[in-house]
Amino acid sequence: MAYRKGQSGGLSPATRITQEIIARLESGTKPWIKPWRGVPVSRPLRACGIPYRGMNVFWLWMVADMCGYASPFWMTYNQAKELGAQVRKGEKSTIAIFYKSYTKEVEAPDTGEKTDESRRVLKAYPVFNADQVEGLPERFHPAATLEVVEPEGRQAELDSFFASVPAVLRHQGDEAYYEPVADRVTMPPAHLFSGFDHYYATLAHELSHWTGHASRLDRNLKNRFGSAAYAAEELIALSGQSAPCLSLH
Repeated sequence: MAYRKGQSGGLSPATRITQEIIARLESGTKPWIKPWRGVPVSRPLRACGIPYRGMNVFWLWMVADMCGYASPFWMTYNQAKELGAQVRKGEKSTIAIFYKSYTKEVEAPDTGEKTDESRRVLKAYPVFNADQVEGLPERFHPAATLEVVEPEGRQAELDSFFASVPAVLRHQGDEAYYEPVADRVTMPPAHLFSGFDHYYATLAHELSHWTGHASRLDRNLKNRFGSAAYAAEELIALSGQSAPCLSLH
């Protein structure tokens, strides 16, 4: 339960993956106190069904977990088109990586002798999860294993209260966070929570971060985990977390 800064462009694949892992560690969300269930994640597969290997397995697993994708399939934009499908408008790609091997002639500085040296370079290409694509055959969307059951404790007064907040809110994945750059709150679907009290508290926490946007209260949201500004922002969000519930009692 935190807020996220925008991603930087122009980074090498290794740097981008490293920074995303660090961002996950700095997000402030402790898995052992998350009040909602996770989304099951299968081994990542290419569009043709061949499993990914190496770093791609860990990386695409992490992205699927972070975004809540249930499908194990990943594909490029053109691969989706070839299947008669279309990436949904506004969806963002992630990267898959591969190593390219080549040889280069090098000259020894002491003898001037020329030899061929084998080298490998890390390359990346953009891919989308099948859950980001419309019109794919059913085989790309295996049935979800989580039972969709509405938790107890829903309150019409709180539904009305949160509906009156003019925030851009989407329900996706199994992470709760606020993005200052996109000015958007993301929440896990309500059925992943053990009770609506946890859902409302989590939503209030993220909306408290939303109030700090430059167009509203203009708080400092550009800070790192562990800094005084980050701690102050989290205290504000924790204070706002219980306010809607307290106001109804």
